[in-house]
Amino acid sequence: MNNYEYIIAGLPVLVRNADERTDAAALIGEIRAQLSEKDNALVDFLLAQSNGREPDAAYYLEAASSRSGFIRKYLDFERKLRNTKVEFLNRTLGREEGLDIVSLGEDVQDEDFPEKAEVEAVLSGSDILARERGLDNLLWNKIEDITVMETFSADAVLAFIAKLSIVDRWLKLDEESGRRMFRSLVAEIKENHKFENKEIQ
Repeated sequence: MNNYEYIIAGLPVLVRNADERTDAAALIGEIRAQLSEKDNALVDFLLAQSNGREPDAAYYLEAASSRSGFIRKYLDFERKLRNTKVEFLNRTLGREEGLDIVSLGEDVQDEDFPEKAEVEAVLSGSDILARERGLDNLLWNKIEDITVMETFSADAVLAFIAKLSIVDRWLKLDEESGRRMFRSLVAEIKENHKFENKEIQ
């Protein structure tokens, strides 16, 4: 059985030396070493897109039947955000309507997406980096919404990994923004779980 309290209490220590970068892959590896085989399978699925799996209908249908509430809700949101982005690009580029949209079939409600206007507002911006940051902010906020009542659970760990993946993306796109996001993530963990014994260097 996983000791989620112990796992989460061990997250994370940020070392901010000039010649060092936060190694998201190493940190995820440390987390995974403490998880059960079943929970590692959830991590595999959550990270499948970044590891090369095509985010197609089969992937999202599998997500919809996951035992993890976080995976079900987060990837449903991520798919709808992705579809809204594709729809926006199709209109902007004069492409055929519905092209490259990931639909889950007639039996699944795709229309219910309250954040659609927010996504389109972000996409309407002229600054490419600001658009990417805005979309990731929406993903980040959704993670927080989904796990607001989660403290020590598999879904809390998955939420941390999802946020860390966003941080890692920004460390590559814009290191200053990535480090700022990582500090925010560390502060959030410390505040939520009262880990005063953790020192951020």
